[in-house]
Amino acid sequence: MSAEQLLEAAVGAVPGGASRPGQQAMVAAIDKAVREREHLLVQAGTGTGKSLAYLTPSLLVDGPVVISTATLALQNQLVEHDLPRLAAAVEPVLGRKPTYAVLKGRHHYLCVAKMEHADEEAPTDTLFDDAPPRTTQWLGEAGRLGKQIQRLQAWAEKTATGDRDELDPGVDDTAWRQVSMPARDCVGAARCPYGAECFAEASRARAREADIVVTNHSLLAVDMLADRHIVPPHKLLVIDEAHELADRVSSASQAELTPEAVERSSRRARTLLSPAAVESLAEAADALTVGLAEAPAGRITGGLPEPLALAVARVESATRAGLTAIGEVKSDDPDPVRKQQAKAAFDDLNGTAQRLLEESDFDVAWVEKSDVGSGRRALVVAPLSVAGTLAQGLYADRTVVATSATLTLGGRFDTVARSLGLPVAAAAGPESSGDGWTSLDVGSPFDYPRQGILYVAAHLPRPQMSGLPAAAGEELVKLVEALGGRTLGLFSSRRAATQAAELLRARTDLPILVQGEESLPVLVRKFREDKASCLFGVMSLWQGVDVPGDACQLVVIDRLPFPRPDEPLAAARAAAVDAGGGSGFASVSVPIAAIRLAQGVGRLIRSTGDKGVVAVLDSRLETARGYGAFLRKSLPPFWYTTRSEVAMGALQRLAGQ
Repeated sequence: MSAEQLLEAAVGAVPGGASRPGQQAMVAAIDKAVREREHLLVQAGTGTGKSLAYLTPSLLVDGPVVISTATLALQNQLVEHDLPRLAAAVEPVLGRKPTYAVLKGRHHYLCVAKMEHADEEAPTDTLFDDAPPRTTQWLGEAGRLGKQIQRLQAWAEKTATGDRDELDPGVDDTAWRQVSMPARDCVGAARCPYGAECFAEASRARAREADIVVTNHSLLAVDMLADRHIVPPHKLLVIDEAHELADRVSSASQAELTPEAVERSSRRARTLLSPAAVESLAEAADALTVGLAEAPAGRITGGLPEPLALAVARVESATRAGLTAIGEVKSDDPDPVRKQQAKAAFDDLNGTAQRLLEESDFDVAWVEKSDVGSGRRALVVAPLSVAGTLAQGLYADRTVVATSATLTLGGRFDTVARSLGLPVAAAAGPESSGDGWTSLDVGSPFDYPRQGILYVAAHLPRPQMSGLPAAAGEELVKLVEALGGRTLGLFSSRRAATQAAELLRARTDLPILVQGEESLPVLVRKFREDKASCLFGVMSLWQGVDVPGDACQLVVIDRLPFPRPDEPLAAARAAAVDAGGGSGFASVSVPIAAIRLAQGVGRLIRSTGDKGVVAVLDSRLETARGYGAFLRKSLPPFWYTTRSEVAMGALQRLAGQ
């Protein structure tokens, strides 16, 4: 049985179904990569059917195959649609029905040990840390939380999986934290009195027995950083939405210090510490509060400011003393779960403090400040690059297939390959690197030059300030009026999105939906159902909207999505390249903009029948020497024009259809 035959069986189970050339090429390439133990990068455009293309050869691999996704939407699509369909279709051919399982982090599952203390923990942890005692609001929140916990306790008696996603209706995060256990707080099944009943351990056992295991990039990153002790051993790893992986690994490697976390750790361990140790932690939290208040928001260069450095040193000393007082967690401890929680909190804080005090050249530190709510203040540290981490931890002892609709930038795989930790030779061609990995672009089933136009408003002034320039606003109004709605507006800032919405509401009678005014699923549903409507928003819309058909026939992008100067990681990475004699703008900022732009432009054509216009209101895409052409090469091959009358005429024809 070949992978190609399995693919034909899978697509043949759908009436009128037939495999596509891109699918066939991808199946053959993955099959070859597995046999030759060579890593593979595959760019597969929207509509290729890449899920079936990597799932079918996976069924011929000995042992479990791990599929990792970046988004919950794709994970659900695989588990609820693609895998059930595939398993049913190939059962007659294979002589058995393939099995699959979902692997999530521990915090997604109900913790039986935590349930025992849910009622008594609720008033003192999380929600009520900063609340005034026994106010009317306190009592109201306590009552609401108590009802949710009672419902969770009833659900715990009948659930077979303990998976939060199966709880309907759901509960808020505050309630769920009372009954779930983060991995760092877990004592392990062997030392937990409820280890035999653990839902998280049961999910891992199911994953070890399955043919295909579906997980997410965040858990994959944690598994890699934890020397691969979570995901079951496997020979093939498929990374879908691979352009997101490096960012998820960066997030998993990121740590922070906050005064609230120090105070919370002290309360959690108060029965295990002396009064002097508790006082030392309180003083460290106060020092951190002062240090963060005095430090400006943004990236820290030239070392920690003295008040902040002294505060971090006090946190390190106080938490180290706390760890010594707690000692080892033993199976005969009266409450090993709570002791482990206290120890884990101190471990995290102490490790982060030490990392900050080392001031490694390989780390970036910054101060985060928010004026929303209680005004969060945090000292954050993250790796300057994760390419080395990926090179060491991702590829050993398994074949890795990385796929996405956006893996080539400027027409080449080199930039994304480097970010994923793969070696790139200077003369590497687009099809073979010669360094243990190959690449393939299977194209797209869409006829982009016939289905869409890429219009760049080259006559507009170069954007200077944040927000929506007046000239760009006028161009936006003309475009939207020519089509009569059906517009997805992707903006570089919330201010620009708001200004655009106010302008369209003042100048037209069209329904204007704005991200933040309602939940995103509700907004997308309204946008899909009302063809006269427009949906405006910021970065999460650039990847999270899938509206095929004539409800979305105009995608407007206000400016090229370069990282902002106040994005600490991007700024630090660019500065490091500059210091090495290169161009940080070309090596860091332009690739980030290319991926974001390709994702945004990709919102327009979602099926073979779609037609429309992408309008970029940033003249630099046409006029900028060097990077303008690079960015255009990173996009689907739409019919390209800078002539306003061409775009307006196309939109008017679409409006009349």
